[in-house]
Amino acid sequence: MLDKLVEFIQSLFAATNSSSPLFQIDSSWFQVDTLQLIILIVIAIAAFLAVAIIWGTRAARREIHAGKEDLIGKIAEVKTFLKPKGAVLVQGELWKAILEEGQAKPGDEVVITKVDHLEVWVTKVNVD
Repeated sequence: MLDKLVEFIQSLFAATNSSSPLFQIDSSWFQVDTLQLIILIVIAIAAFLAVAIIWGTRAARREIHAGKEDLIGKIAEVKTFLKPKGAVLVQGELWKAILEEGQAKPGDEVVITKVDHLEVWVTKVNVD
């Protein structure tokens, strides 16, 4: 079967006016050393797994920089009176807010303690 493949490929590259092909294709081109192939595949799989494990552990150790977890502990500026509901500005975004106790006027600073769907729970910043 391999000889037929070689003959077919040689016939594709044969010169039109002569019986000799443009270049010789030897069947040794298609021979593969099994041990070398196995070693190459094992090395490739090991390298892939090493890179995947390293990137996976780095990603797992990274801090969260998005989502509601990132908002907790941030300082927000009060935009409408909080008694106890109102609006605050956090990282350039306007959020519905619920003040846990007391009241706050526009311009006051509050700390986000909890995020519930599209509302943030806040407490006043203690200025000592």
